[in-house]
Amino acid sequence: MTKAITAFFDTLAEAERAAHDLATRVGGVRGEVYDARRSGELSRLSIAGEDMASYHEGVRRGGAVFHAQVPDHLFEEAADVLENHGAVDIGEREAAWRREGWTGAAAQPTTGYDATTGTARTDGEEERIPVVEERLRVGKRETAHGRVRIRSYVVETPVQEQVTLREEHVKVERRPVDRPIAAGDDAFRERTVEATERAEEAVVSKEARVKEEVVVRKQAEERTETVSDTVRRTEVEVEDERGRSDEKGRPNRV
Repeated sequence: MTKAITAFFDTLAEAERAAHDLATRVGGVRGEVYDARRSGELSRLSIAGEDMASYHEGVRRGGAVFHAQVPDHLFEEAADVLENHGAVDIGEREAAWRREGWTGAAAQPTTGYDATTGTARTDGEEERIPVVEERLRVGKRETAHGRVRIRSYVVETPVQEQVTLREEHVKVERRPVDRPIAAGDDAFRERTVEATERAEEAVVSKEARVKEEVVVRKQAEERTETVSDTVRRTEVEVEDERGRSDEKGRPNRV
């Protein structure tokens, strides 16, 4: 975040020296210097109406206005640099001009910063300062915490079993015989005798049987976790020092 800082100097040379020193010492902050040649450009700046009239009057009288955007954390340091180079308290200078008869311009309900004092100036009847508070919102999201992979594969293992097999063999023998043919035998009839050899052989078959099951399932559990963090909020401190001023005669900051 940045703030606009505006300072008035009695001479152009003072304003230019202050701008150069500020750019060198405070983080390279660079601003613009406006004198009578650039007075028409002052209207583009975000300056309160009555203050704008005062700066125009100061430029008309030969002074110069310095304006820049400064990061919040460097605002006080930048204001000190400008004061050290002779920045004028525009409020006091405005009062002096009015005593001389200068009427200025009608006040407008806007707010600006007097960069020479770092004080917020309210020219209307009301100024609002928001009081902001952060609230913690806790949501949920799913995250992976690893996985289990189960893979089935085939393993071949040699096995042996014993089986008894039966075989038949045909044997042909010639036996010497010497006996008479019995009556009625047809000794000279042609005959054919066949004998078939048989043998058993092993027949292998396989049967697949389920011997075990692997069951995979997920079980959900709930737990309560305490989440810790910090939240920010703004607070408003009011210092009522109306009618008082600091040792240098500048309005006190609130």
